[in-house]
Amino acid sequence: MENIKLASGHDMPIFGLGTWKLNGKQCEDIIKIAIDLGYTHIDTAWMYENQREIGNTLRELRVDREKLFITSKIWHTHLKHDDVLSQFDICIRDLQMDYVDLLLIHWPSESVPFEETFAAFHEIYETGKVRSIGISNFSIEQVKKACEISELPICTNQVEYNIRHNKEELRKYCETLNIPITAHRPLGAGNIVGDTKLTEIGNRYGKTGAQVALRWLIQKRIVTIPKSGSEEHLRENLDIFDWKLTEAEMQALG
Repeated sequence: MENIKLASGHDMPIFGLGTWKLNGKQCEDIIKIAIDLGYTHIDTAWMYENQREIGNTLRELRVDREKLFITSKIWHTHLKHDDVLSQFDICIRDLQMDYVDLLLIHWPSESVPFEETFAAFHEIYETGKVRSIGISNFSIEQVKKACEISELPICTNQVEYNIRHNKEELRKYCETLNIPITAHRPLGAGNIVGDTKLTEIGNRYGKTGAQVALRWLIQKRIVTIPKSGSEEHLRENLDIFDWKLTEAEMQALG
């Protein structure tokens, strides 16, 4: 699996598993299958209400923690200093881990100063319980402000990114700051997989429209974390690394 070098010095797998709306036994089953298939990058959040299932499953599987990359996020209602600390304690407890690889501000808050939130993130970082920090759903102006305030490097901006939400201006701006984009909902709500362009290009390679959409992101050096609810889709999503889209195909998709 290819990695992206983060500004913190740590490596982040360019491809992973999103877990939004994966809960209960389905979440446990998907994590087991994903690990068996070779997934090492798992994205979760306090708001997803599935960190306990993820933690229990990984502990049951006895996976080597150093081979995993785990992302969690602090929800926008808990960005005051003490609230960040208390919510993070819940995250680390439910995941049953000594640290997370990446901790994000899930959404920016208009009511809590960035200074207060990043101070709490820095405090957690100093304990060794977080290896890298980042942001999610931040605009260009918010990215700029975050970089000015945070004492730690901002290591990613996780946003919705797909062929119908092609935030190229944001991506290019973040690139100038050495902040890779992470794409959540890389397939939209599942409604872009039948896109005519995707299907047409996929037919040339014997690939699905979803695989083309994911390959487009990977070739743009965007970290990609599709959610999968079945073994079939977990396998399909991984099968995007032994072929490439042409420059003309990349441009045709946006």
